[in-house]
Amino acid sequence: MRSRRNLPVLAAANPVPAAPVYVHDSALPPSLATPGLSLLQIFSILRAYRRQTLIIVLAISVLMGGLIKMMPKTYTATTTLMMNPEGNDPLANTTQGAATPMYNYMSTESQLMLNAEVLLPVIDKLKLAEDKNYAAGYSGDGSNLRDWVRENLLRGLDIQLGAFGSQLIYVNASARSAQLSAQIANTLAEVYLDQQRKRVSGPAAERAKRYALELAELKNKVRIAQDQVTAYRQRTGVVNITENNNNVEQTLLASLEVKLQDAQNQRRAAEVAAAVEANAGTSGASIVVQTLKGLLNTQKTQLAQLRTTYGSEHPKLRELESQISATQHNLDMELRSVTSTNSADLAAARQLEAKMRAAVDEQRDKVLGVNKVQDEGTKYELELQSAQSVYKRALDGYDQIMFASGGHSANITIVSSAVPPQKAAKPNKIKLLIMGVLAGIAVGLLAPLIYELLINRRVRCRDDFERDFDLPVLMEFDPILTARSAA
Repeated sequence: MRSRRNLPVLAAANPVPAAPVYVHDSALPPSLATPGLSLLQIFSILRAYRRQTLIIVLAISVLMGGLIKMMPKTYTATTTLMMNPEGNDPLANTTQGAATPMYNYMSTESQLMLNAEVLLPVIDKLKLAEDKNYAAGYSGDGSNLRDWVRENLLRGLDIQLGAFGSQLIYVNASARSAQLSAQIANTLAEVYLDQQRKRVSGPAAERAKRYALELAELKNKVRIAQDQVTAYRQRTGVVNITENNNNVEQTLLASLEVKLQDAQNQRRAAEVAAAVEANAGTSGASIVVQTLKGLLNTQKTQLAQLRTTYGSEHPKLRELESQISATQHNLDMELRSVTSTNSADLAAARQLEAKMRAAVDEQRDKVLGVNKVQDEGTKYELELQSAQSVYKRALDGYDQIMFASGGHSANITIVSSAVPPQKAAKPNKIKLLIMGVLAGIAVGLLAPLIYELLINRRVRCRDDFERDFDLPVLMEFDPILTARSAA
């Protein structure tokens, strides 16, 4: 049956209104109370178009199968590389500064692999500009054909970083041919590895040349310092410069200074003795002088007493005066003898002091000269040791620099080379076929519903009456067979 817009309408004088249906305490018609299609309506429509649905599903599935069969195969090959950031610059000082974060380093390296400086040599080496799959669509004069091929090549390249912060990088290359995909992955890795070695060994070689010149200068400095030490030894006669050769001279100087001090003490004692004799009026410097002075005083006292008793011409007086003259003469002789002895001792003490002072001054000058020579030799020895130390360190690092300049140091190594894959990575036929079947089923189910609702709406079940016409259905009959159907 068709919908009510195609059915005849019966006139009724007093139409009986349908009983209202109460939903949430408000009177609404059933069509508004339950909007949309019921499951029974949907099932009735699909059942009516089951043949058409089956045809649509089969047609779309067969069409998708044919398209999948015609799709070109794509093979993917993988080359695995391992990075070592510490070996990036063999001449760098690894003890200074912080290391480059691993993720930043790995990201930089992966971007460099997709740079034109790497891809263009790959294109030339594999002659991809002559491959119709990569040159397809190009319409220029050929000047920028390599750039066109590079753009097409980039679509089939995928650089993946290793999981969990590992040092691995996976170079995935996709191509229509299994052999070509492996060649692209391996060639890309080889070209990049070769360029990386040049980036490292190029500056290293240049630095090695400068290093060799500096090494020659250091060697010349060592030679000059050694010649200075040799000339110093020949000039001074000092064999061992580092040995302290001034200890004996300093000891001798200290001994002479002690002797000079003793001579000064002797000279002071002689000066004191001479001064005492020079000032000796009533006291002598010896027992003889004291005795003679006492005798002279006694005789003078007796003379004074005799003069009061005898005359000036008395023989006793004259005898006493003669004795006084002899005593005075002896006293003067003794005083002159003592004075001469003290003067001789003082002169000898002064002479000894002068000699000792001259010896001390001479020894001090000698010590100063030895110190000067020792300081000069020490300076030459230190210059030689410093030049030898710098030259030795330079020689120790020279082997490393020459090794780096020879391109033997690399921070990237190939872990595994790509091999031609046995199976194509794209397309995944089973997955695409399942998706095609599902799409056919979806179209097969949705098409009848859309056609029924928008183009040719028909009455197919009791819900069509109750929901669309708000008429209760009292009874349902089985399909009435026509004469043709019965036959």
